[in-house]
Order: sequence, then structure tokens, then C-alpha cells
Amino acid sequence: MKVQMISSGSKGNCAVILSEDTNIIIDAGISYLALEKKLEENSLSFDMFDAILITHCHKDHTSGLSSIIKHSKLNAYIPEAMYESLSTMIPYTRCIFIEDKFQINSFEIELIHTSHDAPSSVGFIIKNTNKTMCYVTDTGYINRKFLAKMVGLDLYVIESNHDEIMLMDGPYPRFLKERVISDKGHLSNATTAKYLKKIIGKNTKNIILAHLSQTNNTEELALKTVRLEVPDENIKIIIAKQDEVGPLIEV
Repeated sequence: MKVQMISSGSKGNCAVILSEDTNIIIDAGISYLALEKKLEENSLSFDMFDAILITHCHKDHTSGLSSIIKHSKLNAYIPEAMYESLSTMIPYTRCIFIEDKFQINSFEIELIHTSHDAPSSVGFIIKNTNKTMCYVTDTGYINRKFLAKMVGLDLYVIESNHDEIMLMDGPYPRFLKERVISDKGHLSNATTAKYLKKIIGKNTKNIILAHLSQTNNTEELALKTVRLEVPDENIKIIIAKQDEVGPLIEV
């Protein structure tokens, strides 16, 4: 199983998870044409994918969804409670409604219910053969129940959205600052670092820090903050970028 971040940040989010017999897209926050181009640059095409999974309805995760569904054979895999928030983007008949545990070919997937100001927002734990990864962005906190399911995985894609001091001293209006730091907002560098310290294990080889704010964070701050809690240099920490396709990481 391999993971590649196509785009990550407030302007659009998309990732691909690849294996020998199953390929999936997570989120569609960039246009169909932009994603098609990025896939082609990496010797991929929409015909090679089995499904597109959506974490929640916000524009930076769904702006390209309607066109992707229209121009490809892919169906959107979502919790049924999420559909109302996406009903203007995709037909009901192009949705596969998922339970907390489901399977797409050789991928065994379990939902992580996230805490965000969007209906039925989720993350994913994905297992393929003997490797397991998680994908969690856009959440104000992670419930203990789901954090326990994230212990000892091989790879983590996890939000490291903002530096708290930069956010509070920055240009956002007060209501937006309060949204970001709320339990329905986004994970800070410090919170993500503390979570990772609790859950990484002997099998953990890679951490991808995702959804960094361009206004309230820097790559250097995110990396430094997380590395303080994850000092093991054998664990590679990668920053997912907004405008640059990331490396193909083997889980």
C-alpha cells in the first residue's frame, strides 16, 4: 500500500491510496482537470481507481467532486448522514453509503468520526494485508475511543493546521479564530504532537502532516513542534503541500 498527497491545505485537499489491486481517492478539493493532470504526471488515470471517499462537505474537500463524478465511473463513498450536505453536487445513485466498517476490494476501512463543523465528518483507518494507516484532517479533537484505534499504525496522515500563537496574533477576525481553536475546528501543531506521542509505535515509519494553514502556520513550526514529541529520527515526518504533489510513500 502506498499513499500520495496530491494537494493539502485550505485551498484544496486530495490524496490517493494505492495497492496492487485497489486504488482510492480521498477528497476532491481540486478541479477535475487539475486532478486529471496531476494523476497523469504520476502515470495514473481515473480509470485506475475504484472509489472516491469524502471526509466532509466543505468546499476545500469537495469543489471538484461534481465534475469528477460526471466525467468518471467513480462513485462517492460516504456515510448516509453526509449525503444531504452533498446532494447538490452528486446524484443519490452515485453514492455508496458506508457503515463504520466496510471493505473496498482488499482495503479494510474503518471510520474515525471527527469533530468538525460539517455534518457527519469522518477520517479513515485503512488496512491492506499487514499494513495499516490512518487519514485524519479537519477536527477540533480526536475522541479517546478513536484515538485508541489509531495506536501503533504504520503511517499517519494527520492534520497539523495552525500554530496557536500565530493564530491568536494573526489577521483572522475573532469569530474565525474562535472557530479554528474550537472543538469543531482544527488541530494545532501542539495538539497533533501530543496525540502522535501517545499513538506512534514500533511499526510507525512515516508521519504526513496535512492541512497546514498558509496564514497561521509554517512548515518549520509544524515540523519543529511535532519533532519535539516524536524525536525518533527513524520516523520520517513529511509536510503535505498545497501546490505540490508529495512523494509516493510506501506504508
